Amino acid sequence: MTALAPRPEVDATVIEAHGLVAAEDYSFWYGARQALRSVTLAAQARGVTALIGPSGCGKSTFLRSINRMNALIPGTRHTGSIRLDDVDIFDRSMDPVALRRRVGMVFQRWNPFPRSIYDNVAYGPRINGVRKAADLDAIVESALRRSALWNEVKDRLRQSALGLSGGQQQRLCIARALANEPEVLLLDEPASALDPVATQKIEDLIHELKGELTIVIVTHNLQQAARISDATAFFYLGELIETGPTDRMFTSPADERTEAYITGRFG
Repeated sequence: MTALAPRPEVDATVIEAHGLVAAEDYSFWYGARQALRSVTLAAQARGVTALIGPSGCGKSTFLRSINRMNALIPGTRHTGSIRLDDVDIFDRSMDPVALRRRVGMVFQRWNPFPRSIYDNVAYGPRINGVRKAADLDAIVESALRRSALWNEVKDRLRQSALGLSGGQQQRLCIARALANEPEVLLLDEPASALDPVATQKIEDLIHELKGELTIVIVTHNLQQAARISDATAFFYLGELIETGPTDRMFTSPADERTEAYITGRFG
């Protein structure tokens, strides 16, 4: 592996200008069934926004809308807008492939490719035109370091990714997303199938990454949302009921439905 050059200094005002996700009056339908109703929500740039709510409330639908994953499903439609750095992601000028490079996604169940650890991380950069071995080496090492996996796999990069533990495979999927240098990272229940030790590693990783990325996470684990997020949004029956700083949402929510969900009276 080649040594990594130090990251250049970047003006903090420039950093904060990228990765801002904002939905305005966004509604979404699966065929005749409406899944989201007039959602207006801005995700905190360079921070973690947690989407909470009972199953079927629309939070995963909203998450997958941010990088137009839902557009791949036949019969869907939407109204309203979702903007990334003030550009509507549904604008004709927005290439969906380019959008998904900028907005990476990690799913609930880890899904590494049946290839080597190295090839999993290098896949995206190769697709995007990176050919030099030294450049790929540097990208792979950087992504694995940022996903807190490098020290565990650096001596077996050419071995199958399927030989890793579940928690390692999930962090590999995060590394695979990071290799494309996204501005936004979407996490759909990334730790729900993991044991407590692996879950702690994922949460620590999210804490480390939030200074670099805008992170939006769907979680059913309210304690997890309270631990890792800066802002929380509560969805119920397809509507965004309330959003705000996490500490306020969990201690003095404004809406009685939010309080009922957080205190366990339903959900």
